[in-house]
Amino acid sequence: MDKAWVVATLDGIARFGKGERGFSRLVFGEAEWGAVEYVTGLMREADLAVRTDAFGNVIGRLEGRESGASVVATGSHVDTVPEGGNFDGVVGVLAGLGALMRLKARGLLRHPVEVMVFRGEESARFSIHTMGSKVMAGIASVEAWRKLQDHGGTTLAQALAARGLDLERIPEAVRRPEEFKAFVEMHIEQGPVLEEAGIPIGVVEAIAGPVRLKISVEGTASHSGTTPMGKRRDALVSAAQVVLAVQDEAAKRAERRIVGTVGVMKVHPGAMNVVPGRVEMWVDIRGIDAEDVAATARAVREAAARIADREGTRIRLETLSSDAPVPMDSDVIRTIEAACRQVGVAYRRMPSGAGHDAMNMAKLAPAGMIFIPCRQGASHNPDEYAAPEDILTGIDVLTETLAALAG
Repeated sequence: MDKAWVVATLDGIARFGKGERGFSRLVFGEAEWGAVEYVTGLMREADLAVRTDAFGNVIGRLEGRESGASVVATGSHVDTVPEGGNFDGVVGVLAGLGALMRLKARGLLRHPVEVMVFRGEESARFSIHTMGSKVMAGIASVEAWRKLQDHGGTTLAQALAARGLDLERIPEAVRRPEEFKAFVEMHIEQGPVLEEAGIPIGVVEAIAGPVRLKISVEGTASHSGTTPMGKRRDALVSAAQVVLAVQDEAAKRAERRIVGTVGVMKVHPGAMNVVPGRVEMWVDIRGIDAEDVAATARAVREAAARIADREGTRIRLETLSSDAPVPMDSDVIRTIEAACRQVGVAYRRMPSGAGHDAMNMAKLAPAGMIFIPCRQGASHNPDEYAAPEDILTGIDVLTETLAALAG
């Protein structure tokens, strides 16, 4: 298991979903299913015990010496956003498989070790992220998921049925906390910090919890040529100021690792010669401290109210979701750091601004994450890239971490 193996495995997965721009492997689609089956084949070639649960999550298992001992687990996902990259998630699956191959060659550990391919980590198809790990952790709602459908009108139930799976049976995939000793996920950073600092390993302290807001601005649509500037109630002007307020309030708390983004904006009626009468925008505020995230969201609400008063518009804020940040386990963090020292590589503690399957697995077991650099911090686009040498370093650290945890 060397650089050539890393490159060959990445190339093997890259055969599925490659388009003119990047990779599109939406969950339960042909490309994603093909990639999962390819990885499943690699697990069998490595002589792991392989099974697929009721949601399609694939688990490769290396047995331990002690019968009934709890599991040390690792893994990630192979689905992508549309026109995404071939490293987000894939690196964690590849690394987990590589680590288990190394551990198998050393001889049995006390605890069994599992590598997992979670389904539907990306929200690109059914608007729910980390689906497979939610199912495994017992926090998926069959009732709510019956309503899910993709942009083409295919329901989640139909997508599962097409693969021989049954939405009503996904509770069978739930696992119990007593089954696990620990979970560790390796991932590309999806940001520029490690590369810019020249540090090969990031040890994640916490995964940020997002608050997502829908902000609606109501003004008055009117003729752009006949409505004097002083008589306008331009919804887009108000909305633009709200965008700046999100930027300003997040920037005030940047040292506390708060970020804020307006990622989507819809302007109505959307004609060049009409003063916009209505704007809808979606806001994402994240941080690793729940109080800081809540304070930022409150500040945005207060700023929006002031803007509405000043501009003569009406602004309504709706909280779409509010997820608590998830701290990683202190003992697992220390184990990862000890593995870095054993391997002889530098590391730094850092937060994860993106969500990962580890945040759900933390409900089942003490969890941790290992980051490796990615070029220019690019992710969720075709420029996403991690060097094979950095992936190998990550595998070195992951292997020693799993070995220490599995005893």
